[in-house]
Amino acid sequence: MRLIMNEPVERMSRPYGQRWWALLVLCLSLLMIVMANTALTVAAPSMSRDLSLSSTDLQWVIDGYTVPYAALMLLFAAIGDKYSRRGALVIGLVVFGMGAVAGSLVDSAGGVITARAVMGVGAALIMPATLSLLASTFPRAERTKAITLWTATAGFAIAAGPLVAGMLLESHGWQSTFLINVPAIVLATVGALLLVPPSKAAHYDRIDYVGGLLSVIWIAALIFALIEVPHEGWDAMAVTAVAVCGAGFLAFVLWELRHPQPLLDMRRFANRGFTGANIAVVMFFLVVFGAFYYLTQHLQFVLRYGALETGVRMLPLAGAVFVGSALTGYLTPRVGMRATIVAGMVGGATALALLTQVNASSSYAEFVAPLTVLGLAIGLALSPCTDAIMGAFPEEELGVGSAVNDTSSELGGAIGIAVLGSLLSTSYSSNLSEASTGGRVPADALSQAQDSVGAGYAVAQGISDKAQQLAEQAGRAGSVEQAAQLKAQAEQLVLGAQQMADAVGSSFAEAVARTSLVGAAILGVGAVAVAFLLPRKGRTADGHGASEADPGAGGPAVPMEETAWPPTRLHADDIR
Repeated sequence: MRLIMNEPVERMSRPYGQRWWALLVLCLSLLMIVMANTALTVAAPSMSRDLSLSSTDLQWVIDGYTVPYAALMLLFAAIGDKYSRRGALVIGLVVFGMGAVAGSLVDSAGGVITARAVMGVGAALIMPATLSLLASTFPRAERTKAITLWTATAGFAIAAGPLVAGMLLESHGWQSTFLINVPAIVLATVGALLLVPPSKAAHYDRIDYVGGLLSVIWIAALIFALIEVPHEGWDAMAVTAVAVCGAGFLAFVLWELRHPQPLLDMRRFANRGFTGANIAVVMFFLVVFGAFYYLTQHLQFVLRYGALETGVRMLPLAGAVFVGSALTGYLTPRVGMRATIVAGMVGGATALALLTQVNASSSYAEFVAPLTVLGLAIGLALSPCTDAIMGAFPEEELGVGSAVNDTSSELGGAIGIAVLGSLLSTSYSSNLSEASTGGRVPADALSQAQDSVGAGYAVAQGISDKAQQLAEQAGRAGSVEQAAQLKAQAEQLVLGAQQMADAVGSSFAEAVARTSLVGAAILGVGAVAVAFLLPRKGRTADGHGASEADPGAGGPAVPMEETAWPPTRLHADDIR
């Protein structure tokens, strides 16, 4: 008996017997790379203190992972399709692990950013490989269920990241959030070799490296611009990035349209179902990542929860993701893909609409319903979107199909943090300026407080510390008059510190409400667009009739058991 699984899935005459164990390995790999981003939202304050990170440094610690992750996926996915999808997964796990170990050892902003970038390169190999291996390993009859579990894992990881990081930070430093990946990587690597069958495209003559390079250029430039503009404004670097992105995207589209074997056939976007599913993914992740960005800040800074307490309070979202995913498996075959996706988007818009009621006096109880509804929406919408996107690609391009799905989610997340994060920051700064009008806060202190909610509370704490110092000096004063004067100044500072803290909390809460309103509007408009683009149940993407027996383009019904294995060419219209 061979220890390593060497039989390619394409040569198997029947479905692979240990495919569900293989799915567990793929989901573990996915869990790590998603948690690597969300865990950092909780670890960031500790990291900032230890490394004296500026706000720009911290932004790049977060996004140093995102840029290579999003930019390299299409090219790496094509390489995996041609040579080895499992090989791409294993190499990605090793690279990711190297970055994680390095991240735990460095002691500077540049070192952490570099380590995160290495992890992003590994993630760009891992992410498309997990989904392409899933699609190639499972027969069509089980593929939707497997994809549902895969997407539920991604949704769960969004909320689990802060919880795991919070548990670690209770007794360890921020370095532990890097090291926790190492045992999981070892387990996933061994599991991949033992349980995941190798797979590659049967016919993949050559890779479109020029198209791959152009995709890296325009996606990286877009992500960079999304990061740079909200923080630095339209400086020379931001303008250059936008220009490079526009030129790179145009060159990419023209090249792909003319190339005989393009990296990504742009004509697929003429399929309304495929385009609608991609728009849904972008819109959904735009809102989810944007909301997650400010919800964790509100829980930590305004409601004063610690790292672990914040993670625990995100659990309603994680649990609801699994409930929503279960509903997807039940509802989609009955009401159709369009109804399920649109319902999820409407649910997400409803969750953000509930957050518009947040104010300075809101307790955690008022966040439970929005978190639960948002989790249900994630579980409901994302699995059929992934199904539709993957279904548009033949077996030879499963990795590229996965990369399209994953790139859409990463672009949506980056846009969400940039747009909603920028709106949040602007609204908070304006609110704080109005709330502080007439106060005795020095202009430089107010400017510092306007930088972020964390900086605002730091200013309030600084005023409080100064009051404490004056009170101690009053106790040592040489005269009654001097003691009384120092005590009066201390009391004024205490009042000023409390007023500043109240102003920061109310300003941020109001900013959350305003930003949530914009997010709800964006997702609501997106739901209308997606409802128009996606085909109705029983129809193809072009609007033609298709029988319920045959999920294809209206041809005669074919028994499932005759088409389920070995892996066959997939079509977007196969997914209801």
